[in-house]
Amino acid sequence: MSRTSAQWAQNPHLPPTHFVDSKIYTDEDLHKEEIEKIWNKIWLIGCHESEVPNAYDYRTFRHPSGRSLIIIRGEDMKVRAFYNTCSHRGNSIVQDPSGNAKRLTCVFHHWTYNTKGECVDIPREKPGYGERVCKSDMGLREVKSAMGYAGFVWVNIDDACQPLDAFIGDAFEDLQKETSCPMEVFHYHHAVIETNYKLWHDTNRELYHDYMHYHNRLTGLSQKGYFDRTYHTYPNGHVQLDSMEIQYQAYGGEQRELAWPGATKACHKLIDIFPGTTYILRAPSFRVDTMTPLSANKVLIEFRGLGVKADTPEERAERVRWHNALWGPFGLNLHEDLWANEQQTRSMNAAVAEPTFVLHAREENNTTHDEIGMRQYYAEWGRLMGRPPSDPLGRNTASAKQRAGSAA
Repeated sequence: MSRTSAQWAQNPHLPPTHFVDSKIYTDEDLHKEEIEKIWNKIWLIGCHESEVPNAYDYRTFRHPSGRSLIIIRGEDMKVRAFYNTCSHRGNSIVQDPSGNAKRLTCVFHHWTYNTKGECVDIPREKPGYGERVCKSDMGLREVKSAMGYAGFVWVNIDDACQPLDAFIGDAFEDLQKETSCPMEVFHYHHAVIETNYKLWHDTNRELYHDYMHYHNRLTGLSQKGYFDRTYHTYPNGHVQLDSMEIQYQAYGGEQRELAWPGATKACHKLIDIFPGTTYILRAPSFRVDTMTPLSANKVLIEFRGLGVKADTPEERAERVRWHNALWGPFGLNLHEDLWANEQQTRSMNAAVAEPTFVLHAREENNTTHDEIGMRQYYAEWGRLMGRPPSDPLGRNTASAKQRAGSAA
């Protein structure tokens, strides 16, 4: 039956691990706290190594903290990351999103740095500074970086962070073969969506919403083996879903013959890395999503399509074709997910008078439609934030105290 406002505001009759308060998706103060406690301390993908293939190639990366980073390949072919901030007066050094430069020169006063972050020239250094300032002490602020997991460049602005491999743990155990071949990015686009980053990541973590996608219903949801897969959880909030063979011929009658190295034909594998990275292999296509939260209600999502470097021209054309048919800006289902997330945000922001609870309560023995991946995510979110996701602002605790006081 329908509910009154008082009934709507009551906690669901579920364990607190099985629902969250929608304020975790809409509250700006919580968002600022997330940046400090989560995003500033976590490993994030900055770019793919194929985006800086040559010596002196660079690419900028906007970190969720708002800081601009320079990711650059040196003469020694090592990739490093630095704050895009001149040591002199704090000006941005690199203005273009990508390029090739043997020296990084700040346009303001022409302080110059090499690809190792060393300051190599200060105009009129001795006349202006004498012995008080020396360029050997004025290098760029380096950021922890590491490469791996399908050839991506990862960055972490926390000098005290754990190594990347320790952060990832065993989460890639089911994609080791598939990510061992050299790859390159053949497709890139991004979208700025008026939603919270967690809502997008929630969508990638649960397949219950396959009912929304006509293509997914035909090729996966209605096919044998769909409900036989198991969700695996890992420390640090990561999850992985077992594979199945997608029956592409059920949509349009055309099967996809090209496979992915190390994978079975038409396999579907999914790995979600906390707090905002998703690897999706639907052979012959490989997609990786990364997110940069811009506010509580806005997120930048970057979509990359990967190809095998050893592809023939015909194989590459086929990968591009199938990738864009499903996941390009005008593909079959990506826009539907984005639309659904924006609708969630509008609805949650309209619920200003009463709490809205979002359920993560499906239990199906850790199989395809089980929401264990979301519960795993919010357990890690709560651990890092020091707040229960079911009551992040203490509203239920405060209400309970008020009721107890009234009764007294």
